[in-house]
Amino acid sequence: MSFTLKYFDKEKSFNSKVKLLDLIENNDKSYICARVNNRVRELTYEVYYDATVEFLTVKDNDAIPTYESSLRFVLAMAINRVDPSLKVRFCYNVSRSIFVQILNEGVKATPELVEQVDAEMKKIIAADYPLERGVYTKEEAAQIYREHHLDDKLAILQYRPEKTVHLYNCDGYMNYMFARMVPSTGYLKSYKLRHYAPGMIVQYPRSECGGEIPPFEDAPTFGKTLKESHNWGKIAGADSVAGINEHIHRDGVIDFIQLCEARHNRMLTTLGNMIEKDIEDIRLICIAGPSSSGKTTFANRLRVELLSRGIKPIRISIDDYYLTKAEAPKDEDGKPDLESIEALDIPLFNQNMLDLINGKEVQLPKFDFKLGKRVPGRVIKVGPTEPIIIEGIHALNDRMTTLIPRHQKFKIFIAPQAQINLDNVNPVSITDLRLLRRLVRDYKFRAASAEETFSMWPSVRRGEFKWIYNTQEGADYVYNSMLSYELCVMKKYAMPLLEAVDREDKYFPVAERLIRMLKYFDDMPDEWVPCNSLIREFIGGSCYEGA
Repeated sequence: MSFTLKYFDKEKSFNSKVKLLDLIENNDKSYICARVNNRVRELTYEVYYDATVEFLTVKDNDAIPTYESSLRFVLAMAINRVDPSLKVRFCYNVSRSIFVQILNEGVKATPELVEQVDAEMKKIIAADYPLERGVYTKEEAAQIYREHHLDDKLAILQYRPEKTVHLYNCDGYMNYMFARMVPSTGYLKSYKLRHYAPGMIVQYPRSECGGEIPPFEDAPTFGKTLKESHNWGKIAGADSVAGINEHIHRDGVIDFIQLCEARHNRMLTTLGNMIEKDIEDIRLICIAGPSSSGKTTFANRLRVELLSRGIKPIRISIDDYYLTKAEAPKDEDGKPDLESIEALDIPLFNQNMLDLINGKEVQLPKFDFKLGKRVPGRVIKVGPTEPIIIEGIHALNDRMTTLIPRHQKFKIFIAPQAQINLDNVNPVSITDLRLLRRLVRDYKFRAASAEETFSMWPSVRRGEFKWIYNTQEGADYVYNSMLSYELCVMKKYAMPLLEAVDREDKYFPVAERLIRMLKYFDDMPDEWVPCNSLIREFIGGSCYEGA
């Protein structure tokens, strides 16, 4: 058996299996995992075929899931060693971090406990214990979970389609993180653990920050929204994948859909009350959020909510104020940066909004995307009980509305703030939820393949970090557009697109990661999803299509 490997700008032939670790000189622990013919592999993987091997560091996006899951493993191990009686739950939180909640009744994290856990993590990392993977049958894994009182892992195990489970053993501690792992604990030296009442927060390197840990930035509004999302999920029994699946089996599809939709209706009612109470001052309702948050459906539903109160809002699209591509700023690749606020005619938008609020008649522009330029649009005039709804990624940026006093603006930030876990130490990514929404929508309405959607996502994410997230804390209301049942519905749309990504394609690691998460959700038919549901914006069948 002879095969050739291309790696580190060299090409070499081998006659027997070779472990990826053995290709790395000087035991360099900056390499976290590797792409082997575009498939992400652990460094303990043995290659036995012709392949191109690219070793990945924390500067590479495909390496971050491996680093993060391994760090969660070590954090859970350290907590277990400090106090085996503690039950914890991990979830994504402020400043791109992971929040550790203590589940024991009446117990909160103290600065002293955080110091102990941090010291234990450092000991584990310094010891460089190997993370040894073992293959177990589901029955064997269930027995291990029972012995260690891991009821959360038992609950999700029944939904695992495979007959086996990969458990990792590290100096006697066993866990499974639904992801690839580093070879040993010594690879995980970069992290920051801090007290964040009532729990603790761990930060880790981010590829979008060049492999560095970003500065900690507290976000009380965002944090409050996540807490509310978790509390609701706990009350509704929808804070875990197993809980969601069991809810469907126990109460039926219709009840669960209506339960989740009722929450959205209640939030809309709250918003309607807030705006109605201050309608004499509010002239501009600004709606912004990251990609695939459901802004369009939300804006339509908010309009109907306000109409029911005798308030007659008028919608204006910020997209009609785009400059031509020739006038737009350029991104780092020299292409028109349409995510930038500088791609919009800010002075014209400001003046139009001011004139409308002052009762003047205004001819709005209309951007003709076929011509690539603005053309004359509708002529409008608004009355005193006709607030203007503007929606777009820059709607909360004060530069768009500098001529409008703050008390005349009501700012709404919208995003799916998911707080769902596979088990207590394995949270579902909020970003992956939006990516799945966009994947399904792009195929449904633009005939775009998964590869096309994945290729645009890094640029979309850069724009979000630069222009959107920093506006959230100034919002008057944060609308959580998450529907706990939605991944069960989207699964049948997303899975075929993900499974169609070729194993040799550079986006296969992303598709594979999403499949690993999505496969645990039960399928749900969409026939009972209301036509005005936010999820219809992505799967089709919305009563607002074309509105």
